[in-house]
Amino acid sequence: MAFKNRDQDKYQVEHTVKKAEPANTQDTFEALSKLPLYMVDWVEKNNHDIVTVWDESGKIIYISSSIEDLLGYQTSDLRGTYWYEKISAEDVSYIREQLENASDSFQKINVNILNNNGKYIWSECKVAKLTDNATNTKYYISTLKDITDKKEAEEMMIRSEKMSVAGQLAAGIAHEIRNPLTSLKGFLQLLQAGVKGKEEYYQIMVEEIEKIETITSELLFISKPLTDNRKMESIKDMIHDVTVLLGPQAKLKGIDIRVDGADKAQINCDRSQIKQVLINLLKNAIEAMESPGFITFYVKDSEEVVKISISDEGPGIPEEIIHKLGEPFFTTKQTGTGLGIMITRQILASHQARLEISQNEKGGSTFHMIFHK
Repeated sequence: MAFKNRDQDKYQVEHTVKKAEPANTQDTFEALSKLPLYMVDWVEKNNHDIVTVWDESGKIIYISSSIEDLLGYQTSDLRGTYWYEKISAEDVSYIREQLENASDSFQKINVNILNNNGKYIWSECKVAKLTDNATNTKYYISTLKDITDKKEAEEMMIRSEKMSVAGQLAAGIAHEIRNPLTSLKGFLQLLQAGVKGKEEYYQIMVEEIEKIETITSELLFISKPLTDNRKMESIKDMIHDVTVLLGPQAKLKGIDIRVDGADKAQINCDRSQIKQVLINLLKNAIEAMESPGFITFYVKDSEEVVKISISDEGPGIPEEIIHKLGEPFFTTKQTGTGLGIMITRQILASHQARLEISQNEKGGSTFHMIFHK
């Protein structure tokens, strides 16, 4: 093991963590501290996860040698630096918020970390805050694992589902675009014939073109990869964008989409990801309804949570299979993939939100997205 001051590092992390770790895992550290040094070396050499310990200021006081395999750094390169120096700027503020709420139980965070070649690597970080009871000093201990392959597989799955949605919406969107195109064609023929009232016709034509532009913009959204740029977003605006896209599909089945209570509610989120969630759930609601009726968005904004609910008037989901929704390839639809709800749950989980499903008393189902403030 090419470890500078390795014995000192080993003593420092064992001494720090052993005193700070809660009693229920203290036996583990005592057992580790009694192992021969070559065994500790073997564990460290063959452990693919990176283990780090840093103090309350963020300065790294220990990092395992597995950093060399994952990110290409030597341990001596990072000891004494700060954890946020190699994290993407977009992630730092988000991670700081999570660390403020960290406890002695591990908390999971996905982060982008800069490797020695200047490339960002998707990593899963599990972090816990520990307190040295003797000095009341706080430390953070974390493990890092490369999840690049997992993220790529998830993104491929999301792209596949998005393309499937685009194909299924084609008929409704074509119908919705054909109407303004017919109007444009008629007005152009009138102008060509030299009729009066050109200014009025021009205004109507501009409005029809804007309708087409709005619909095509939302359709193009589906083809774009999901981002991860989080800020406060208006729920009303996101619902509007989604209903523009799926409204034509609902109209073909005689379904009206209503919105209740979304005027001022906001959530801290990535707009593209939450719109994908809304698309998945609204599309499911439309497909569930076999006859004309209503789909209603209910938005409730309280001190602790923001709840967005989508309620349909379909046949409902049997209680015995509600818990299975979200399992890969489990679906109640003949042409479904079962990936929509699974992707929805993953996106919500990354926003520290959750999905709940309930049966309506008068038939149909309601999907609740619950975001904690």
